[in-house]
Amino acid sequence: MVFNSFPFVVFFIIVFLVYWYPLKEKTNLQNFFLLVASWFFYGYANWKILPLLIVSILIFYFLGKAISKHKTDKTGSWLTTLGVVLGIGALVYFKYFNFFIDSFAALFNSLGLQTNLHTFNIILPLGISFYTFRLLSYIIDIHRGKGEATNDFVAFATYISFFPCLLSGPIDRPKFIAQLQKTRTFSYAFAVDGSRQILWGLFKKMVIADNIATYVDAVWGNMDARGGSTFVLAAILYLFQIYADFSGYSDMAIGVGKLLCFKIADNFKAPLFALNIADYWRRWHITLTQWLTDYVFMPLNIKFRDLGNGGIILAILINFVLIGMWHGADWTFALFGLYHGLLYIPLILSGAFFKKTKLQTNKLGLPVLKDFGRIILTMSLVVVGLILFRADNMGQAIDYTQHILQTSLFSMPWLYASNWYPTVFISIILLIVLEWLTRKEEHPLTLFAGKPIALQVVVYYALVIAIYFLHPQAEMTFIYFQF
Repeated sequence: MVFNSFPFVVFFIIVFLVYWYPLKEKTNLQNFFLLVASWFFYGYANWKILPLLIVSILIFYFLGKAISKHKTDKTGSWLTTLGVVLGIGALVYFKYFNFFIDSFAALFNSLGLQTNLHTFNIILPLGISFYTFRLLSYIIDIHRGKGEATNDFVAFATYISFFPCLLSGPIDRPKFIAQLQKTRTFSYAFAVDGSRQILWGLFKKMVIADNIATYVDAVWGNMDARGGSTFVLAAILYLFQIYADFSGYSDMAIGVGKLLCFKIADNFKAPLFALNIADYWRRWHITLTQWLTDYVFMPLNIKFRDLGNGGIILAILINFVLIGMWHGADWTFALFGLYHGLLYIPLILSGAFFKKTKLQTNKLGLPVLKDFGRIILTMSLVVVGLILFRADNMGQAIDYTQHILQTSLFSMPWLYASNWYPTVFISIILLIVLEWLTRKEEHPLTLFAGKPIALQVVVYYALVIAIYFLHPQAEMTFIYFQF
């Protein structure tokens, strides 16, 4: 059940009406209703995966209580370790087990050793990467003394299962439970802003991402019939596709949360204007980056501190390989993470890693030439890495790169349907302009808040019409559902 589908519209209208009318200001009943609705939402895709979510919630709820009781002694440490092993173990089994079997079989075969290793038909539970990180942060924070175990099982279970964030984030921290325990009063202004953010998210997903996908998928699906310039264009367009797709989902999730009077963590902050790779990751998939920084990079950095810059580099490389592997079970993702980690080395050695540089603008409100060049360089490096991210395997990534390096690199790219170009390139320009003007705001449509009603009506209806008429016929799911 995706946000841009009719079943979700029906589902959410029912949730919204029940939540705000018969259950108005009845916090415990609202939470219980949200929990049931979230489990229905999750089970709608495949009821077979729902028991794993429920069992995980039960285990970590009682683990949290036990850790809280023993957090000053070794028992608390052992229980926390047990929880981390269970959480990571579930991820490894469901997400990486077949990958490791294939890798070992390939290694043994390359050595001339015959094996009977074979993969299993393991179903990857939707959203497991996201809700596992919420479970882990809950017990780790209790062990570190940064939070207390809650006695409110329904609030805890709702935090883990909250349907807007369940399948593709953002990855909220345990402090979200406090929002669930407060009485919530409907806010018209908050709901209007949430509706704007949903509309912007729908536009990004259905007009920008889905239209780009038709071209990118065609190029990746038939490499032999394309020239080098076509592969460059497709690689650049994929940056906008994945950004519009994933940030569009996050916008919709945050907007749905606002309609229910919740503040969900921001997940993107104008990453297209990043000045270097560190700045990019501070702006891209923020909740994942911050999670791994707090629970992986910082502990490693402390452990390796005697090694100086070498220790920081080692911690960064491990952190980013994990970021890559979090996305999927293939060597392409591991190399994607390693690639980004290696890009940090010049920043660390020069000292720029420790500084947050501020983007400078000229009298016209545009980036100064130096910063414009840094933005272009950063985005070019990101585009190269995304070839690994998009490829199904290493062979395909190498094949794609080889196709770029043809003499046809300097020819005209493959021409797609004539009506495709205005839709895609005008919408990309609109995305860049609006996000530049509102780069310090939560979403671009805040630009029209407080403006004359007539202008707001024109803008919002124009986006609705664009979504209805310019969305491609083929239904496309969200890219991050696979993670």
